[in-house]
Amino acid sequence: MGKADFLSPKAISNRIKSKGLQKLRWYCQMCQKQCRDENGFKCHCMSESHQRQLLLASENPTKFMDYFSDEFKSDFLELLRRRFGTKRVHNNIVYNEYISHREHVHMNSTQWETLTDFTKWLGRKGLCKVDETPKGWYIQYVDRDPETIRRQEEQARKKKQELDDEERSAKFIQEQVRRGMDGKEAEAQPVYTELKRESEEEKVAFNLSTPVASSSRSSSVLGATSVLGATSVLGALKGPASSSSVKRKEAPPGSDSRGEKKKKSALEEIMELEEKKKKKQALAVRTDYWLQPNIVVKIVTKKLGEKYHKKKAVVMEVKEKYGAVVKLIDSGDKLKLDQNHLETVIPAPGKRVLILNGPYRDTEALLEWIDEKKFSATLMLDSGPQKGDMVDIAYEDFSKLA
Repeated sequence: MGKADFLSPKAISNRIKSKGLQKLRWYCQMCQKQCRDENGFKCHCMSESHQRQLLLASENPTKFMDYFSDEFKSDFLELLRRRFGTKRVHNNIVYNEYISHREHVHMNSTQWETLTDFTKWLGRKGLCKVDETPKGWYIQYVDRDPETIRRQEEQARKKKQELDDEERSAKFIQEQVRRGMDGKEAEAQPVYTELKRESEEEKVAFNLSTPVASSSRSSSVLGATSVLGATSVLGALKGPASSSSVKRKEAPPGSDSRGEKKKKSALEEIMELEEKKKKKQALAVRTDYWLQPNIVVKIVTKKLGEKYHKKKAVVMEVKEKYGAVVKLIDSGDKLKLDQNHLETVIPAPGKRVLILNGPYRDTEALLEWIDEKKFSATLMLDSGPQKGDMVDIAYEDFSKLA
């Protein structure tokens, strides 16, 4: 009996049946052939090609099992990474999505008998974080990509640098407060004046409730009190004629220490510092785009091939803030790239650079020196109102001028 025509009902029925998943019991992993029923699987097992595959497998069965195990592990982890990322997910959900592909490697041809054994093996090898719950086993992919690890380390380093800046600012404020308190104690010196009595009937009162800081000060206050008390008693005995001699002598206006220019207190200095800090923060509006014309950049994407990877170029034109037309320095080729495919170039000390982000954006400067531990450099501003100032700028916020 000949083969059915391509458009015949039988051929169409066969094609419909062959789509989708079939029963696992009628699948041959060695030949990677799926049979639709028991009779077809029996015929396949008796075929010459299947017998040849069995002879090859019998010579080195461990080699074939290791190959299928590696294929199963790599495909499973790739699906877990691309579909779920680093989220915590039930292992059965991932497995059901994996076996939905018709050409997948079946678990019965690998070194693991069950999905639970495979999950435990992933946890022992450190490829995933696994934990058992009443609902079953959950897995979480561990991203060990070198680029991801480098990005996480750089973020941790920047966070530590910000904390160091905050501690330095707190120490500076404490030093200002201490200096302000020292100056205030030096100014607060007592001024003694003579008793002024306007009328004879006026009573002389003394307030002794104020605490005295030192013994010398208390003795001087007591001495002045005794003198004033004796003067008031003599004035009462002699009458109004002698009362005029007890009047307080007015100090000359030039001797008043309050007339002099006051030294700024610690609170005023702190307020001025806070205002300056707020102004700087208002100016430091960072943006997520940094491309500028006439700067030197480096191509970091590998999608263009090794010909352009790690090559330096000059930005000729900026397109819609996030794209740029660059011209390679070596070959002169022109390319249109996104800013994610480019990175800044740090020149040698003494070269001119352009600040691309932060409070000093669009300012030209001279590179003084590079701090490799903090991933920043010290620049001397060469333009703008703050020309000549020295500032610390991160690597990604400036680039070499063409």
